[in-house]
Amino acid sequence: MKVRIRLFAGLRERAGTDHVELDLPDQACVRDALAMVQDITRDVQVVMAVNREYANEDSELAAGDELALIPPVSGGAPLHARVTEEAIALDPLLELVRDPAAGAVVNFLGVTREVEVLEYEAYTEMAEREMAAILSEAIERHGLCAAAVEHRIGTVPLSEPSVVVVVSAPHRGEAFDGAREIIDRVKAQAPIWKKESGEWVEGTTPRI
Repeated sequence: MKVRIRLFAGLRERAGTDHVELDLPDQACVRDALAMVQDITRDVQVVMAVNREYANEDSELAAGDELALIPPVSGGAPLHARVTEEAIALDPLLELVRDPAAGAVVNFLGVTREVEVLEYEAYTEMAEREMAAILSEAIERHGLCAAAVEHRIGTVPLSEPSVVVVVSAPHRGEAFDGAREIIDRVKAQAPIWKKESGEWVEGTTPRI
């Protein structure tokens, strides 16, 4: 069966192409595909996604699947992902995404409503890595100039933001689409939990 491997940043430059096609046996898994491209991924710790959903090495592949190999975010890349106990300030994030090529900047603030406070807890290291990967994919998919996301943990009072997403793009359509994808995926995938009125809010099990 044929599987398409998507490559980004340094992996793309190393391979000289943004994708490769692999012929794999039936019932192959991500680990089998990684073994076939180890000359490209050598010394790089990658995050895997199958058909735009995060996967691990044991995830099975099917004919026609797209396996994305996402390298770590490098310093100076046009993205910023942070989990913080501090109040989130919008203006510094707007500065982070400022770009001469950007004709549109879109920001989203998710704020506490209807209750006096919300409490958030996160697996911080994993949440920041997941959010960075989400930003990287959104930048690539929507042609964004830059993107940033911050999520607050601890106690968040009424009307204060618990999460902020800011993106810049050449045109408003890409900016709106990119921002919407980022917040939707952060809410669904990042290991962050919310307590409201003393009860943990029931969510969905992240798909890997």
